[in-house]
Amino acid sequence: MDLPELPHRLVQSARTIAGGARWTREWGGLLADRLTAWDLDLDLEPGQLPWAGLCAVVVPVIRRNGAQPARAVLKLTIPHDEALPEPDALELWDGRGAVPLLAASRPDFALLLARLDGDHSLRDVPLDETPQLWASVVRQLSIPSGDSPLWAAFPHLASEAEQWTDTLPARWDELGEPFPRWLMEAALEVCQSRGIVGRRSERDVLVHSDLHYENLLPSVPGQLRDFTAIDPKPVLGDAEYAVAPMLWNRLGELDAADPAGHLRAHCSALAAAAGLDDELASGWTVVREVRSALAHLGHGRIGEAQRSLWVASSVAGRTLDALPAVGDLPAP
Repeated sequence: MDLPELPHRLVQSARTIAGGARWTREWGGLLADRLTAWDLDLDLEPGQLPWAGLCAVVVPVIRRNGAQPARAVLKLTIPHDEALPEPDALELWDGRGAVPLLAASRPDFALLLARLDGDHSLRDVPLDETPQLWASVVRQLSIPSGDSPLWAAFPHLASEAEQWTDTLPARWDELGEPFPRWLMEAALEVCQSRGIVGRRSERDVLVHSDLHYENLLPSVPGQLRDFTAIDPKPVLGDAEYAVAPMLWNRLGELDAADPAGHLRAHCSALAAAAGLDDELASGWTVVREVRSALAHLGHGRIGEAQRSLWVASSVAGRTLDALPAVGDLPAP
């Protein structure tokens, strides 16, 4: 069997993941094993590369088991902790708002998924028309926790926030206070109010924490009316935590006359469409972007850190003066 090559993008990014380089050398054996175990045929033209992100490859396949062959995809992920709960979330969603899970080999980080329209995404929809489409998926995915043992797999946002009240200011101090104190304090205020100690209400749901435009594919090929989520990074907590990825992408499409105002309006539109708390959606965005900025700075990625700080401060209503213009910020 002639197996496809890994896309160069994944080979490069794999070097930044523990064990990733070894995985790229051995992935062909895993692919062959899953093709045999799940009775699959490759569905690639000679020389055609599979799809790939930064930590996984997605190979189109045909399922042979059954009266009619069926199109699917085989997703093989470089083993890392963030990917562990993905099949558990997909099993709980059971195809409602998220791509259907057909089979999983958890030890191998291998998933067999229904095939969606990989040539289109919510990015193809004009920016100001996306909130309702995004919100429709969020409402389906925001299921409350239940009795299934699968729920134990997910990180708890309140516990994470409690830890961030200590780790974020410590890292900010280590890096020489690289942005104004008020922005750090804005992030900490949210962490303190939504952490385990400070919370006053319990309305946790399952959250797809990476629900950006390219992780929403058409439910019907070529039709940009209904979308299905892929590649979940699930957490248990406030549904408002899902808003941020829809803000740090597509910055170049914001109104050039008032990009910060447009960003805040977009945040409000997303929250309103999904029935979320606008203030909490903004607050969690500040937290997530402050965390991202500190991580980027720690790795010397200045442009990416500036993008995170622009989003965080703009959502908070006080865009930092020392940052580049939004058009000069790097794309994600």
